[in-house]
Amino acid sequence: MSHISAMKRKAIHALAETLSKQVEHFSETEVEGLIRLYHELLGESAAQGRAVTGLDRNRFRTLLYNMFGMTDDLIMDRVFRTFDKDNDSFVNEKEWIEGLCIFLRGTLDEKIKYCFNVYDLNSDNYISREKMFYMLKDSLIRQPSEEDPDEGVKELVEMTLKKMDYDHDGRLSFDDFNKAVKEENLLLEAFGTCLPDATSIEKFEQQVFQKQVKP
Repeated sequence: MSHISAMKRKAIHALAETLSKQVEHFSETEVEGLIRLYHELLGESAAQGRAVTGLDRNRFRTLLYNMFGMTDDLIMDRVFRTFDKDNDSFVNEKEWIEGLCIFLRGTLDEKIKYCFNVYDLNSDNYISREKMFYMLKDSLIRQPSEEDPDEGVKELVEMTLKKMDYDHDGRLSFDDFNKAVKEENLLLEAFGTCLPDATSIEKFEQQVFQKQVKP
């Protein structure tokens, strides 16, 4: 058993060496820690007798909920799809490292691109009125109100468009979104929380990377 785990450690170390050269924000040691976590998460699925080819949607959503406090089903699904670049319904090791690189430590430019992809529900490179309504309604209708909630959401959509739609075509292109967020950073997550807060990041990194220093 120890021989197998030693071989696995060697394979993880080799993969970490390769992937750390392809991402900017993690050291090789940190990449290794994230790959170990990935295998821990996969191990739980394997232990249940499933064929495992990567992190599936449910396992990934559980991680987002438990470690980063995300609760919005639509947004969690979109975060999964944004990580899963090859659209095979699994997040592989490379997608895991590349995704977390932006999720945890991305630059503003990287986060703008990531958030836009999350909010672009049908991947047509626009955030339409309909998409905004759908995402905002999902988060706002949980709050009880005397008024017709749909009307409130429609007003919010129009206000958002007025602020962010620079070319006045009734939808947000990437350029619109990029320009608006650069002028007002708070608009980065205008349509739902899809990035972890600083406290969650710190806690996650402590848990994962401090394991590294233990023998």
